[in-house]
Amino acid sequence: MSRYIDETEQRLGGERAREESLLWYAVQTAPRHEKRISAELAAKEIECFLPTITRDSQWTDRRKTIVEPLFAGYVFVRLALASPTRIALLRTGGVVGMVGIRGAGTPIPDVEINAIQRVLEAGATFAPHPYLEVGQRVRIRGGALDGLEGILQAMKGDHSLIVSVELIHRSIAVTISGYHVFPVAEIGKLSNAVVTGQN
Repeated sequence: MSRYIDETEQRLGGERAREESLLWYAVQTAPRHEKRISAELAAKEIECFLPTITRDSQWTDRRKTIVEPLFAGYVFVRLALASPTRIALLRTGGVVGMVGIRGAGTPIPDVEINAIQRVLEAGATFAPHPYLEVGQRVRIRGGALDGLEGILQAMKGDHSLIVSVELIHRSIAVTISGYHVFPVAEIGKLSNAVVTGQN
């Protein structure tokens, strides 16, 4: 009985270790290949995240709603870098390479990916925004975005929260009118999201 328990604990421990070694990476794609690559990676059972944005486009005779990648030219994957999954990823047609030093891939902090996912899941109003590195850090208090931190900035009379993926220097601006924000002490560059605002 104890041998069975020991083997079970070893198996569960190994699964936890594998889970902990899974990290998020940015993958650069050929232009307009993001959706196809995302589908192919899913078919290969590689965890992939392709954030999208919906916008209206005016055609000559009608308006059309278009769903397009939020960060053109990038998809995000969660994998163990030393696993065979990396080779399968790099052999996928349209993949240019992993973003990082010498193409080896630099991990993206979970908090940055989680922040983008939370904004999309919350159905908050957002738009692509220039990447920001500096500014006053704030935290949202209450509501669906409770706890998100960022850099406060005023844009066209509204306040926005800039959620950033630092590695690829891409950001989105989330409208936070009606949310309560308060200053956060600067803690290095541990950002999970950014709100932008200047008086």
